[in-house]
Amino acid sequence: MIPHIRTADDRFEGLPDHPWTPRHTDALPGLDGLRLAYLDEGPQDAPLTWLCLHGNPSWSYLFRKMIPEFLAAGHRVVAPDLIGFGRSDKPLDAAVHRFGFHRRILLEFVEHLDLRRIALAVQDWGGLFGLTLPMEAPQRYEALLVMNTALATGDAPLTPGFLAWRDMVRSKPDYDVARLFARSEPTLSVAECAAYAAPFPTEAHRAALRVFPDLVPERPDDEGAAVSRRARDWWRHEWRGRSLMGIGMRDPVLGPSVMHALRRDIAGCPAPIELPEAGHFTQEQGAALARLAVARFSAG
Repeated sequence: MIPHIRTADDRFEGLPDHPWTPRHTDALPGLDGLRLAYLDEGPQDAPLTWLCLHGNPSWSYLFRKMIPEFLAAGHRVVAPDLIGFGRSDKPLDAAVHRFGFHRRILLEFVEHLDLRRIALAVQDWGGLFGLTLPMEAPQRYEALLVMNTALATGDAPLTPGFLAWRDMVRSKPDYDVARLFARSEPTLSVAECAAYAAPFPTEAHRAALRVFPDLVPERPDDEGAAVSRRARDWWRHEWRGRSLMGIGMRDPVLGPSVMHALRRDIAGCPAPIELPEAGHFTQEQGAALARLAVARFSAG
């Protein structure tokens, strides 16, 4: 069993605009005794199942403005907290956090719940991991909503914005999560910023936050780079589903230039929806984008 710590439940009491009760599983082989938390809302036989994957340093709370739009359309929403984030267990050893470890858990999670008719909704690390999943089981996926993310293929330089972020985390590993969200999304209330920080009350809870920037593949032989290049080829040549891209235009890390490059790698992806007031955490301005995605993916 992987040594870990678990955030106390009372840290999540009274979350603004988040009425949903989490579920948990420890049944995935890759978890090695850890417990994964996730939301699962809406009918099991829904016409679409939204698989919502967050990044760093957020958790599934990030999708709280989009989930009601998906549910109102009669769809199902499944939103896991990556290991090390949200209500999921947090390994004490930062070395546990590897690209392959998290990707394997997500693949097992999709199989465990037998998710089908998936509309994949990804941002940040949710995309770095999530965009490598559909090629392994194409029959499960029907649509893609992609927001401020990338495929980390290791054969192109990392952006200056990302390098600045990585340097900041290296120099200030105990940065204030609530303050980060307040600066990135000025519309957030104090309570909402506190909700983002809720999973990480102590240094022991923060191993994933410290190590994730260093997991982004930078060279062709880095872990995750080869599978990301394989995924890029798949999206270019094999993807047959519907796609929609939303861009938080104020994002200094994975903003317009990165997203327009990604769009060229996704077969059939239409012109992106630009969100001029959104920063890196696109979902904070995502209710209208969710409605557009529902309309596009529900059309006959």
